[in-house]
Amino acid sequence: MIDLRSDTVTKPSQGMKKAMYDAEVGDDCYGDDPTINELEHEVAQLLGKEKAVFMTSGTQSNLSAVLSHCGRGEEIIVGFPYHIAQDEAAGASVLGGVAMTTLEVNDDGSVPEGSIKKAVKPEDLHCPISKLFCMENTCSGKAIDLRKLRTNRSEAKELDLKVHLDGARFFNAVEDLKCNPKDLAGCADSVSICFSKGLGAPAGSILCFPKDMEQKVRRQRKILGGALRQAGVLGAACKYALENNIARLKEDHERAQYLAKALRPFHKTGNGTELQSQTNMVFFEPLENSNKDLVSFLKQRRILISKPEPKTRLVMHLDISDEILNTFIKAIEEFYNT
Repeated sequence: MIDLRSDTVTKPSQGMKKAMYDAEVGDDCYGDDPTINELEHEVAQLLGKEKAVFMTSGTQSNLSAVLSHCGRGEEIIVGFPYHIAQDEAAGASVLGGVAMTTLEVNDDGSVPEGSIKKAVKPEDLHCPISKLFCMENTCSGKAIDLRKLRTNRSEAKELDLKVHLDGARFFNAVEDLKCNPKDLAGCADSVSICFSKGLGAPAGSILCFPKDMEQKVRRQRKILGGALRQAGVLGAACKYALENNIARLKEDHERAQYLAKALRPFHKTGNGTELQSQTNMVFFEPLENSNKDLVSFLKQRRILISKPEPKTRLVMHLDISDEILNTFIKAIEEFYNT
């Protein structure tokens, strides 16, 4: 089966499975899992942060960060359609009593300069207390320029807000921007990273932050059910991903560029816009309103894509080789030419 719906569908490689099998483990709730301890130290060092805590998912990382920065009746300010605002079931509000104000973002995914200041609430008993600004990079596959993130950070700091970065595809952004991981992580006080997308682990995320947040973060992880016992089995997969799968993200980006070029004849352009890739993603709008038929046609050939509404997101990942990608392109050509 060829699956282009997301980079979350990858399967662990043989090397990753062996690392998991051989992992040295202990009880992470007691701080005794050596693999998790090593992973947390390595990632904190890589991002230039003082501390890091292993989490089960990116959503748990983001929520632990929000609940560590904010209390009940306080507020986060976040871009829309960032994942925290749109795809995390309003967890901050449901579980933490944290209000959320969303900001419309620019075409490149960045938050417009000056919009944070407009969103911050006055010191008025009728209003929530603004505490945290949340960024995201990448956003819908777009790597946001560091200068814009730094502008947002400066604005937030002038307003006495903490800053969190949702870095679910952090290393895709690093690859696209050709920057040091510390430069991107330096745009925020806390940063979440996901291992189960382009890095290919079966599960796992990590939250990095200043050391004075550690007890709050660990408490929030416990409350959210994320404190694990012999977590090193997953930690080993994440360590393997860091060591082996970051450099190869460039291949995913190159394949996305190749795919975008190949699909241009079949893409509904609109305003003459050519189909372009965005890091490891291509947002393809099929011609002739043939969306349902296309999905069925491809499924019959053991190819999975999401239903176009009207666009479908095609995602490159470590299970998509050049051969597999060309098989998909040939299937698209067959659909339109027969």
